[in-house]
Amino acid sequence: MTNLLTTLASGDINLLTGLIWLIIATGLSVVGGAIGGILLAGEELGYKFAATIGGLFAPAGVIPAMVLGLLLLNFCPKF
Repeated sequence: MTNLLTTLASGDINLLTGLIWLIIATGLSVVGGAIGGILLAGEELGYKFAATIGGLFAPAGVIPAMVLGLLLLNFCPKF
């Protein structure tokens, strides 16, 4: 566990740390999408439904961007 925390803190990107960062980014995007859905369409659609739709659609944009960013950081370390 200490080795994993050390590689996460040092910025070393391998398969395991990349998956952990992807899971963290997906979780944060779900929360952010739910909050955005509530703010944008809470009164019109209902707060629970707007949060559900926002939480489902937010990772659709975050996951490809996160994978591309991790690949760029892995293959272009001086970028």
